[in-house]
This record gives sequence, structure tokens and C-alpha cells, in this order.
Amino acid sequence: MRVLHLPALWNAALIALLWTGIHLGAAYLCLRLPDRFFRPDSPLFRTRGLERNGQIYDTLLRVSRWKELLPDGGGLSGRKGFRKKRLESLEPEYLDRFMMESARGELTHWLAILPFPVFGLFLPPLAVWLMLLYALLANLPCIIAQRYNRPRVARYMRLSRERAARAQAPSHPGAPS
Repeated sequence: MRVLHLPALWNAALIALLWTGIHLGAAYLCLRLPDRFFRPDSPLFRTRGLERNGQIYDTLLRVSRWKELLPDGGGLSGRKGFRKKRLESLEPEYLDRFMMESARGELTHWLAILPFPVFGLFLPPLAVWLMLLYALLANLPCIIAQRYNRPRVARYMRLSRERAARAQAPSHPGAPS
């Protein structure tokens, strides 16, 4: 319900300030939450069957073609940040952290969508719907990229662990040493 009637220039400035604050606030909140909130196998972040291990995003949306164009805000937050644009290591500890941080990034973008109704305090209803459209266009591609990447990294981790286990396994009895 609109309670403020501001001139257009004030509305534009308020929109810019609010969206900046919403995005930064969501990132700040998620950076402050303990890592245990971002388990990739938790109900919020685990891959659903209909996602077909992330492949649905590439089949329908061609995410592999455009995900590199997305900004990576992981480096903006100093030492606590974690870049997720590409894998920088194949070490198990790094991959575990990548998985957790991709869940953190996903939640950050979900939280940045939710406050769009606040614009109804000073904008007409049609403009509020435009704010929702902006929120979706700005955040869904990032969410989709995280949901596409996580199952692919999980599969690599599983194969890597299986390979390591096979290498550690004793040879067959009776086989020449």
C-alpha cells in the first residue's frame, strides 16, 4: 500500500539506494551466518530430481553458454569472500568449500528477491511489479548458475573419491605383486 508520494527523481534515487542496500544486506547477512547453514545436501540446496543433476538448466536455458558472463561478487567481501566463477583447485577441501559457498551465494540471491514488496510503500502497483521483474532478472541467473554448478562439482568429487579409494584398495588375492 503506497504511503509516500514522492517526485520521480526522489523515487529513482530511493529505488537505487534500496536495491543497493538490499543486495549488500543479503550478502552481509549470508556472510555472517555460520557455515553449517550452507550444507549442499540440506533440503534448501540439494538437487531435485527434476533438475536432472543440473542438466535441465543447460537443456532449457543454455546456462553453460552465459554463466561466465555473470558477475562474481565473491571477491568483493575481502578475505571472507570466495570466488565461484570457475574452479581454482581440484583439492577435496577446496571443492567442499566451493560447494558450501555456492549454497551461500544461492541463498544470498534468494534473499535479495524477497524484499521487493517494500517498493509498494512509495511506488504505484505497476512499478512494484516492475521491481519484482528486476529482482528476478538480476538474481535468478545467479541462482540457476549455482544450481547448475553444484551437482557437476559433486559428481566430480564423487568420482575423485572413488578413484582414490580404488588406488588405495589392496590388489586381488593371488594377483602377482
